[in-house]
Amino acid sequence: MPISVKVMSFIERSSWIRKMFEEGATLRSIHGEENVFDFTLGNPSTEPPEAFFRELKEAARNPVPGMYRYMNNAGYEETRAAVAEVLSETSPLPVESRHVIMTCGAGGALNVVLKTILNPGDEVIILAPYFVEYKFYVDNHGGVTREVWTDRETFQLDLAAIESAIGPNTRAVIINSPNNPTGVIYPKEDLRILGEIVERKSREMERAIYVISDEPYARIAYDDRKVPGIFSCVKNSVIVTSHSKDLALPGARIGYLAANPAMESVGRFMEGAVFCNRVLGFVNAPALMQRLVARLQRESVDIEEYRRKRDLLYDNLTALGFRMVKPDGAFYLFPRSPLPDDVEFVRLAQKHNILVVPGAGFGAPGYFRIAYCVDEAVIRRSLPAWEELAEEAGTLRTNL
Repeated sequence: MPISVKVMSFIERSSWIRKMFEEGATLRSIHGEENVFDFTLGNPSTEPPEAFFRELKEAARNPVPGMYRYMNNAGYEETRAAVAEVLSETSPLPVESRHVIMTCGAGGALNVVLKTILNPGDEVIILAPYFVEYKFYVDNHGGVTREVWTDRETFQLDLAAIESAIGPNTRAVIINSPNNPTGVIYPKEDLRILGEIVERKSREMERAIYVISDEPYARIAYDDRKVPGIFSCVKNSVIVTSHSKDLALPGARIGYLAANPAMESVGRFMEGAVFCNRVLGFVNAPALMQRLVARLQRESVDIEEYRRKRDLLYDNLTALGFRMVKPDGAFYLFPRSPLPDDVEFVRLAQKHNILVVPGAGFGAPGYFRIAYCVDEAVIRRSLPAWEELAEEAGTLRTNL
C-alpha cells in the first residue's frame, strides 16, 4: 500500500463537505450551473470589503522595502499589535503583541496550539456537532478526541456533560461560537461557568486544562447578538481564528492565535507556540496578507447580507415543515433530517439538484447542514426544488 493504513482510514471517513462539493461538479456538468443548488461548502460568495482592495492597491503602489523578507516567526509586530488592540476591548487584562502569533488561517493556528500543549494520549473534548477536521488535527499531535454532545434541542453547551467528561488525561476543550454547523452563539454566562469548571478540574487533576475558542465567525452575528470575549470568561483560554469569513478571504490563509494574558505561564506557552509555528512548516503567515489585515481589524463583510439570506431560507424551509434552530450567527442552517437516515435524505436531495451535507459528517447523524453563503439568486432559484423535496420527504404531511 503506497500510503499508511491510518491515512487510508482517515480518507475513507474524511470530510463529507468536500465529497458532496465534488459530486456537485458532476450534477453541474449534466444539468447546467444555474440548475444545481450547491449549499455544501462554507466558501463565501461575497467579496472582501472595499477597504481590503484599497490596502491592496496601496501596498502595490508603495511597497515597503523588504516587505517580502522573512520576519519574526510570530509575525509582524505592527500586525500583532493591531490584533491585540482589538482583543483588549473584551479582555479584563490588556492583550499585547507578545500574546499574538499570526498564522496560516485558523487551521494552522489550531495545529500550532495542539502541538504546543499535547502529550501522547492526552484527550481533547470536542462538542457535537463539530467540525470534523478537529479529530484529524488532534491526531496529528498524538492526542485523542472525546466527543461530548451539546443540548440536542438547542445545541447550547451541556455543562454537566462537559464536566463529567473531564478526566485525568483531559488537556483541552475546543469550542466554536458562532458554531459550525448550527449557527448558535454560546452565552457569556455559560462560558463563565465553563471557565469555573475547567479551573476547578485543573486544580483537581493538577494539570493545566485549556479552552481553545475557534472563532472564524465571531463577527458574523445577527439580531444585535454579541459574541462574548472568551478571555473574560476562561482564564486558560486561547483564541484561534482566521479572516476567511469576516473579510471573505478564505484563499488568503491568514489568521492568528492569541493567548489570554491571564493564562498560567503564558510566556512559556507563547514560547512553545512560536517554536511550533516554525517546526510545523507554517513558518510565517503570508507577508502581504499580514501587512493588509493590520489595518483591517475593525472591518467586516456586510453582515446584513448574510442575515437576509438566513431569513429567506429559514422562513421558507420552516414553512415547508423542516425543523431547525434559527442561527444566531455564522452562515449555516442545521435542520433535522426528515428521514431517519440523513445520508439517505442527502441522496434524495440530490435528485432535486440540491446539494447539502449529512449531519454524520459533523458527528451528528439525523441532521443535515446547509451553507447559505451563496448568491441570493441561488437561494431564490432553489425554493421550488426545496418544495418538491419537502413533498417527497414528507415534511409537509409530518407537520400538519
